[in-house]
Amino acid sequence: MYTALYRKWRPMTFDDVVSQPHITATLSRQVAEGKTAHAYLFTGSRGTGKTTCARILAKAVNCLHPKDGKPCLECEICREADLGTLSDIIEIDGASNTGVEDIRELRDSAVYTPERCRYKVYIIDEVHMISPSAFNALLKIMEEPPEHVKFILATTEVHKVPATVISRCQRFDFRRIREEDIVDRLMYIAGCEKIKLERDAAALIARLSDGAMRDALSLLDQCVAFSDRIDRETVSNAAGIAGREYLFDILEAVADNDTPRAMTVTDELYAKSKDMSRLCDELLMQMRNLMLIKTVPGKPELISCLDNEAERLKSICERLSLGDILSRLEVLQSCAEALPRAVSKRTELEMALVKLCNPPVSGGYSSDSSALEKRIEKLESELAKLKSGAVPTEKPQKKPAPAESEPTQTASAPQSEFTAKETSDKLEPCRRWEEILDRLTVENPGCAGALNGSEAYVSGEMMYIVVKNEFFLGLFKKPENAASLKKAALDVTGINYSIRAKCSKSEQNGSNGGKSPVDELIEKAKSADIPVDVE
Repeated sequence: MYTALYRKWRPMTFDDVVSQPHITATLSRQVAEGKTAHAYLFTGSRGTGKTTCARILAKAVNCLHPKDGKPCLECEICREADLGTLSDIIEIDGASNTGVEDIRELRDSAVYTPERCRYKVYIIDEVHMISPSAFNALLKIMEEPPEHVKFILATTEVHKVPATVISRCQRFDFRRIREEDIVDRLMYIAGCEKIKLERDAAALIARLSDGAMRDALSLLDQCVAFSDRIDRETVSNAAGIAGREYLFDILEAVADNDTPRAMTVTDELYAKSKDMSRLCDELLMQMRNLMLIKTVPGKPELISCLDNEAERLKSICERLSLGDILSRLEVLQSCAEALPRAVSKRTELEMALVKLCNPPVSGGYSSDSSALEKRIEKLESELAKLKSGAVPTEKPQKKPAPAESEPTQTASAPQSEFTAKETSDKLEPCRRWEEILDRLTVENPGCAGALNGSEAYVSGEMMYIVVKNEFFLGLFKKPENAASLKKAALDVTGINYSIRAKCSKSEQNGSNGGKSPVDELIEKAKSADIPVDVE
C-alpha cells in the first residue's frame, strides 16, 4: 500500500527534525540529564514539527537505551511507539475531544501507573480547541500531576490557550522552516525515492509551502503523480498556479479603479465555481507581494510567484503608492475575516472589490487613517512642486469693477470688511477652502451646509470667512460647531487658524435695502464681528 511522502519521511529522532535546532537540542539535553518537565507547550504554524517532536520526546523519555537523550529506535518501546501500539503514549485530538467529560476521563485514567513504560505521556494536539470548562478540568491535574505522568500540548493558536495553562508548561515556539532547509530536505528525499527533481523546482515548492515541511512533501507527492520529471512548470501545473491571469486582471482593475472589469472577472470565476474565500486569500497574497515589491526592491526571494508573474506585479505596483497598497491590504484582510461568517460569500467579496476599486477620499468608506495619508501625500507632492517652481503660487485675481448700484465684492473686499482687525500681511483667498468644506461635511454636515456659497481668506494664521447666510453666524456661537470648523481646517492645511467671520453686505442689506424679521432677530443676538476661535 502506498504511503504518502510526508508520512513515510516523518522524522523518527531529533536529528531528523528540520530547522528547529533551538528546540531539539534543548529537549535531547533534558532527556539525557533526566530533567524533563511534567508539561510542555509546543506552538507554531502548521507543518513545522510540533506533533512530530512531541512523539519523539514521548519515545525518548521511555526509551530503554537512549543515545545522548535521543531514542534508539531499536528497543521494543521505540518500535511499538513508531507503530502507534504503545498504550502508555496517548494521543488526543483536541478538536474532537473538546468537552469537559473527555478531559475528566483523561484525568481519571492518569492516576494509574504506566503499563510498560517509565512515564505515561499524554499528547493533546490542537489543544486550543477544547472548551473553557475542559481547560479548568485539565488545569487541576496539571497543578499537581502524578510523578509518572507528562503532558505535551500542541497548538497553532497559542493566544487561545488560557494563561493559567501556559504558565504551568515549558513553552517552545516552532519557527517556520527556512526555504533553503526545505529545498535540501526535498532533494535528499527525491534522491532516496529515485525522483527526478530539479533544484529550482524544489525551490518553488519550498516557496509555495510557506514554511511548512508537510505541505512541501504533499506538493512533491502531487508533482510525482503529475510527471516523472519535475521542473518548475510541473510544479506550477500541479499546484494549480498556472493560468492565474484572473488574479492579475483583478489587480490591474483595482489599480485602474475599474470596478466593472473587476466585477466581471469575479462573476466569471463564480460561474466556474471558484471558491470566494480562496479567491480572497489569493488576492491577499498578491497584494502582499505588491507591498514587498514597493518596500524591499531587489529581494525576489521574498515574493511568492513565478518569474513571469513578477514582471506583471511590478507593472501593477508602479501604478499604486505604498499608502494605496496598505489600505487595500486592510480591506482584503477584513474581508478574509468576515467571509467565514458571511451569509453570501460572493456579496462579501464583491463589497470588498468595490472598496478596492474606489479608494477612500475625505471620510470615505474607512474609519482608519488611509484618507488622511492620501491627503498628506497629495500635499507633500504639491509642496515639492512649489519649491521647485513648477507650479506658480496662486494670487488673488482682480475682478471687473461692479456697477455703482451693486455692493462691492472684490478680492479686496474682505480687507475692508475686517478693518477692525488690521493685519500685517495682505489677505489672500484660501486655496483649499473647498477641501476644508469637504472635510467639514464629514465631521459636521449641518455646519457645512450653512457655509454654502461662502468664501475664505487667510493672512498668516488668521482665517476670515465671508458668508451669505446669517444663520451661520448664530450657528457658530456654539463652541462645538466652531471646533468642527477649526479641526477641519487643521486636518486639511496643518495650520491651527484663528477664525473670524462676517456676513456679506449684499445679504445683510437685502435686495430692497431692508432686513427680514429673522435677520433682525439674529442681528440682535450677535455681535457685529463673530470670532469662532476655540482654544
